[in-house]
Amino acid sequence: MDKASPARRANRRLCYHAWFTILRCLGPSSAVFNCDLHCHSTCSDGLLAPADVAARAAANGVDLLALSDHDSLEGLPAARSAAAAAGMGFVNGVEISIEWQALQIHILGYAFDSSHQALNAGLESIRAGRVDRAQRMSSELEKIGIAGAFDGAMRYAANPSLISRAHFGRFLVETGAAKDLRSVFESYLVPGRPGYVDHRWATLADALAWVHAAGGLVAVAHPGRYKLSRAEMRRFLAEFKDLGGQAIEVVSGSHTQEHVEIFGRYAREYGFLASRGSDFHGPGESYFDLGQLAALPDGLKPIWKAF
Repeated sequence: MDKASPARRANRRLCYHAWFTILRCLGPSSAVFNCDLHCHSTCSDGLLAPADVAARAAANGVDLLALSDHDSLEGLPAARSAAAAAGMGFVNGVEISIEWQALQIHILGYAFDSSHQALNAGLESIRAGRVDRAQRMSSELEKIGIAGAFDGAMRYAANPSLISRAHFGRFLVETGAAKDLRSVFESYLVPGRPGYVDHRWATLADALAWVHAAGGLVAVAHPGRYKLSRAEMRRFLAEFKDLGGQAIEVVSGSHTQEHVEIFGRYAREYGFLASRGSDFHGPGESYFDLGQLAALPDGLKPIWKAF
């Protein structure tokens, strides 16, 4: 979708972050309902335990939180309990890894029954392939002289069945191969770069069917991150809608202001509900802290009104 150079994209994101910092300094409006519907814990690739994520969100003024770990519901009970103790609203969430036309895309599920058998079986099928993928990633990194990546990444994975590129990224920062986690994904672990391997994820149809069967809503996660042309993005969104997809993440920690405007227009065009989420992974690793994003643009229908 975004064909600009990495330097140009980084500059636009910096401008957006500066723009939002100015807005934040003006002080929050009491009329704004502060939802953060995208974040991660140690149950997938986050740095904080689920209860600590919820406590941090509440301290940051979040009114409604969704913990959306990758392909796992394990952290939901602890996060829900911590949210209740802090007087903060909580909704079940999950970020599901899917494959569409050979591209990995993430889908967010919300407000579902976390005990539903089909959803849990589907997520287990995704997790089952992660360790094999990690071993293949390690072998690819060894070819360029980076040894011990599998064991090194596993040290960062509190849940070994959910070992991910982020855990490899932290190992690469530890070894000095990259200066920080953000720069890892400019040089490693992405298509065309060392350490990347193909992997078969769930299909778009499967992921939507699992969440819908459990009574939930489905949104496209951080659509500005996917390398899709405008025509490809339209085809993807049309298929997503035809399969019953209901929402799109308009405001994301990885989106620029340009992305917010583009996907706000898509939300209006396709009749999608709009979501907002920081994609918080931990202090020092995320563009935004929990609850610290700009509000949704005017005229969009917030997904949380459908919960």
